[in-house]
Amino acid sequence: MNTPRIRVGIDVGGTFTDAVAVDATTLELLGQVKVPTSHHHEDGVAHGIVEALDRLLEQTGSAPADVAFLAHGTTQATNALLEGDVATVGLIGIGTGPAAVLTRRLASFGKLELTPGKRLPLAYAHVTDPQDTADVRRAVEELKGEGAQVLVASQPFSVDRPEGEQAVLDAARPYGLPMTAAHEITSLYGLHKRTRTAVVNAAILPRMLATADLVDASITKAGVTAPLMVMRCDGGVMALDEMRRRPLLTVLSGPAAGVAGALMQERVSEGVFLETGGTSTDISVVRRGKVAVRHATILGKTSYLSALDVRTVGVGGGSMVRIGGGRVTGVGPRSAHIAGLPYACFASPDQLRDARVDTVRPMDGDPADYAVIDAAGGRFAVTLTCAANALGRVPEGDFARCDPESARATIAPLAAHLGTDVVTAATRILDAGIAQVKTVVDAMIRDYRLDKDTAILVGGGGGAASVTPHLAHTSGMEGRIARHNEVISPIGVALALVREQVERIVPGATQEQILAVRAEAERAVVAQGAAAEGVEVEVTVDPRTNTVRAVATGATELRTQDRSHRADDAERLHAAAASLKTDPAAVHVLAGTAAHTVYGTETHRRLRPTRRPIRIVDVDGVVRHHAADAHVETTTVAGAPEVLARLVGESTSYGDGGVRAPALRLLLGARIADLSGVLDPQPLLALARSELRARAADEPVVAVLEVRS
Repeated sequence: MNTPRIRVGIDVGGTFTDAVAVDATTLELLGQVKVPTSHHHEDGVAHGIVEALDRLLEQTGSAPADVAFLAHGTTQATNALLEGDVATVGLIGIGTGPAAVLTRRLASFGKLELTPGKRLPLAYAHVTDPQDTADVRRAVEELKGEGAQVLVASQPFSVDRPEGEQAVLDAARPYGLPMTAAHEITSLYGLHKRTRTAVVNAAILPRMLATADLVDASITKAGVTAPLMVMRCDGGVMALDEMRRRPLLTVLSGPAAGVAGALMQERVSEGVFLETGGTSTDISVVRRGKVAVRHATILGKTSYLSALDVRTVGVGGGSMVRIGGGRVTGVGPRSAHIAGLPYACFASPDQLRDARVDTVRPMDGDPADYAVIDAAGGRFAVTLTCAANALGRVPEGDFARCDPESARATIAPLAAHLGTDVVTAATRILDAGIAQVKTVVDAMIRDYRLDKDTAILVGGGGGAASVTPHLAHTSGMEGRIARHNEVISPIGVALALVREQVERIVPGATQEQILAVRAEAERAVVAQGAAAEGVEVEVTVDPRTNTVRAVATGATELRTQDRSHRADDAERLHAAAASLKTDPAAVHVLAGTAAHTVYGTETHRRLRPTRRPIRIVDVDGVVRHHAADAHVETTTVAGAPEVLARLVGESTSYGDGGVRAPALRLLLGARIADLSGVLDPQPLLALARSELRARAADEPVVAVLEVRS
């Protein structure tokens, strides 16, 4: 039997490196391995990556040639900044007159604090004329004398006129130092923020370059021909050469891997993803099929790095229970791991004989109110996982599942100490544990205006069952634990799409300028290995900031998933009805393509206009998009320009806030083309025409429009 082509995802954590193999066609998990992260090996984390790959190939019976896709995520960049293990940056400011005043102020970046008492190592030199090679080389010599290991060139308005920064890099090239220009990191205005982002990027550049070279050489030596990709902090992957240019994109990529897994494997279109480990829970949002990103804060300052909006709560599966005054007073932040104690629920009933409750101080300076069990088998921590098992919240086969008898035996002495029964005590523990999580989840639902009718809670990580099921139960929201939740991060790495984001400040952007930004993003992902036929580009034009943003995504190969089961008409109808919270008899098919069906109903309220909520359901029965009130119309590629011009004209709003075109989405082939980020009717129609190009004239097109108030 032929072995399948596989997609390999490797997640390099602080303690362990996890790797998975996924069938490239069916997306079925074929194998998983865990090895210690090789921080102290002479090849660094590269050694652990290759070791994990070797074990994975052996476990699955695959050959290096069977690897169709290989990507890894790493915390190395994040850890370098957290630990202050960075290179000395030589910053060359460029300018004369007022521009020189602005650039000389950039020397203050040497005051940025990496860790308490340790500042960013930075040396500054100035050149007035970037074309003066001798002056540039004098500046480089000066910076090298101060210990610079990497160079950054920065000049005001280099976004529009990059020639000065480029000339400095050209003149400095003979010195052999890694170099970058501020305009290469971001094309947004703001000299201070742009340069700060470039400087932080440069500080981790030498270390990341060394690792990239070792990993690349090791993978090639192992016989893998698939290009190596690296996880980005916005949920996508990038080519290794792109990582060499912008390693900062890997900062904060750890949580991004997990939500990428939820997005791709669990096919979440609207919801909150909670990745729970032993000590903490990372909370992030998927809205309308996309991860929520924002400009990240790095070293206490905002940057131009677009990263996953993740909020961390100090509660995990190993969080210890705190008691006082005859009640549960809290859970965490200390975990059993920090206290050096085993989870009580994973002990045998015999080890838990003669148990009595005591309280301890896990670390010096902690309050002495953390509950432990002293029993025949020794001392054990009472954790959130113990309570979840005692209450039956942990499903059969889950990573955190234990013997129910042991779980109840763990909670029983604590319940007696609190003067209640096991179920009540376990419930109080879980209530206390998820209280902080619920506060953050509620805030993110408000911040991103998630539709509670369709939003779901998805739990990932080894500790998922200790948080997500009880949160779903108490909040009334639908919730589930992701399949293979304990390895959801490497699965996310294996399934992630190539991604690139291009941002430009373009006051009064014309159709041509918007289309140019779109084309640039599309070219960037294709250059990194994405199949051109499958690239999707989302364009947003923000008239308040004059920002044009294009996010392109694509797979490295066009996959036609040969799944044994597709949802039939009845299953898709029931999925739509459940999402619409109405009887299936009241739901109608409004339109469809081979890949998606649009279902709708009507809602009537006294003194209010009739609303027509819709749901778009894919062939697997997953709700891919929803709208509270939408107009749906079917046409063809040939007829679409005229039809769309009419629909957009009829649906555009005019008011004190300016012109607001409808939110438009097009169902084309296997895709949902999201054009909702554009408010101006003419650029919107131009983008729609660009989506239609190179398609057959008789191909069906479904337009879904939502009027903006």
